[in-house]
Amino acid sequence: MAVSANRLELLQIADAVAREKVIDREIVIAAMADAIQKAARSRYGQETNVLARIDPKSGEISLQRILEVVQEVEDYSTQIAIDTARDKHPEVKLGDSVAEPLPPIDFGRIAAQSAKQVIVQKVREAERDRQFDEYKDRVGEIVNGTVKRVEYGNVIVDLGRAEAIIRRDETIPRENFRYGDRVRAYLHDVRREQRGPQIFLSRTHPDFMAKLFMMEVPEIYEGIITIKSVARDPGSRAKIAVVSRDSSIDPVGACVGMRGSRVQAVVGELQGEKIDIIPWSPDAASFIVNALQPAEVSKVVLDEEAERIDVVVPDEQLSLAIGRRGQNVRLASQLTGWDIDIMTEQEESERRQAEFVENSNKFMEALNVDEMVAQLLASEGFASVEEVAYVEPDEIATIEGFDEGTAEELQARAREFLDRQEAELDSERRELGVADELREIDGLTTAMLVALGKADIKTMEDFAGCAADDLIGWTERKNGESKRFPGYLDSFGVTRADADAMVMAARVKAGWVSEEDLHPAEEEAVEMEGVDGELEPVANQGGQD
Repeated sequence: MAVSANRLELLQIADAVAREKVIDREIVIAAMADAIQKAARSRYGQETNVLARIDPKSGEISLQRILEVVQEVEDYSTQIAIDTARDKHPEVKLGDSVAEPLPPIDFGRIAAQSAKQVIVQKVREAERDRQFDEYKDRVGEIVNGTVKRVEYGNVIVDLGRAEAIIRRDETIPRENFRYGDRVRAYLHDVRREQRGPQIFLSRTHPDFMAKLFMMEVPEIYEGIITIKSVARDPGSRAKIAVVSRDSSIDPVGACVGMRGSRVQAVVGELQGEKIDIIPWSPDAASFIVNALQPAEVSKVVLDEEAERIDVVVPDEQLSLAIGRRGQNVRLASQLTGWDIDIMTEQEESERRQAEFVENSNKFMEALNVDEMVAQLLASEGFASVEEVAYVEPDEIATIEGFDEGTAEELQARAREFLDRQEAELDSERRELGVADELREIDGLTTAMLVALGKADIKTMEDFAGCAADDLIGWTERKNGESKRFPGYLDSFGVTRADADAMVMAARVKAGWVSEEDLHPAEEEAVEMEGVDGELEPVANQGGQD
């Protein structure tokens, strides 16, 4: 019996392969059984349903032919008549399967080669599954390996029990690797692909720097100091925002270390990348001012809705704040998540002067007043005719040189102007064909309806089909640069919450959704009954009182 004679050697081979490939012994034995099944089919016929079993303790191999029990046999290689089957298995029924033992086979050269291919394939698949399962849970870790080869700028890294790749765009610029070099990188993705699991490493990922600091700074590892955000221009400069939950520990000093030892260890790993360590603050303005270091900031003006900030710096600080090729402001923007516009004090003064002149001219035209009156209104902070029309009269009467009569006259002229403007806009709305029913949507003004009409939004269904982004615009950030896409109502200062409310109101009026869909009934509260001064839940008694 050629097959069973080498059963001890068979188990030894299975043990050796399992140890070498770091996979379960049962997988290797199952692969061998599959290989024997394939060889047996070549001996007894491919249509024969052969089942091979290997005893994991003794190594004994058994071969069986599986036959389906039928009333009348059409294929003797896969079926057996029920009468014949009941001679050996009295309890068998139609549709059952019975197993008949087959004599052991002697592997020929071709059968042995075919069996070897099956075993190699099965073992390779098991090894790939093991690699994927091992590394998919390690995403976000730093791994160490050895450079195996470099192909077209992509670095293939031997991790010991798997291969990984650092793509060319994930390596630090001007960084050269050679065969045998030790490399440390951030494991950022593991994918199961046709040719096996693909493990992707990165040395430019922001989290690579964060993990390096965690390794160098015990306070970060212990959770006393938290890294809030990281922005990198790989190989050149980076900014990292840190905060401490222990007021006695300086987060910046802890990250820098004694004589800069901790930060220098990270800088050395990142090929000399300069690192600015920024104290994080919950106050956006303070955080952004810190992020623009080493530049000094004179003033900031925030637009929280658009997450945009205007930063004013002294004239001599402008180039420092912007940085070489805009690097400093770009990294600060990535770090904080805000769009940052930088201007000098002179530019800000010129802009304020331009706004003052614009508002003065607006008041002169709308209120039919002389330049001095218009300038007084503008200098007191009035920016629109609506403000003049609807503020408390005292706010105008208290302006130097004005009295109550002047305030009443100015407000009367302002309201007259707004009424006239409203009539003109409503006429334009009708000419554009914007439906009257849209006026029923709370928050939509006539000027907004005109803007919508020019954008070909003319019916309730048209407006209901809009998204909030269509109305207020949106911003896309790519490679640290932000691009603003305006909305139909971009110039009206509509907030996202207001835009969502208006669109949902239109969908209700258009019949797309119901009020019940917007405000689902709250779950019934559990009735509570006081017992000895304590509250206990009272179970529902099947609807009985």
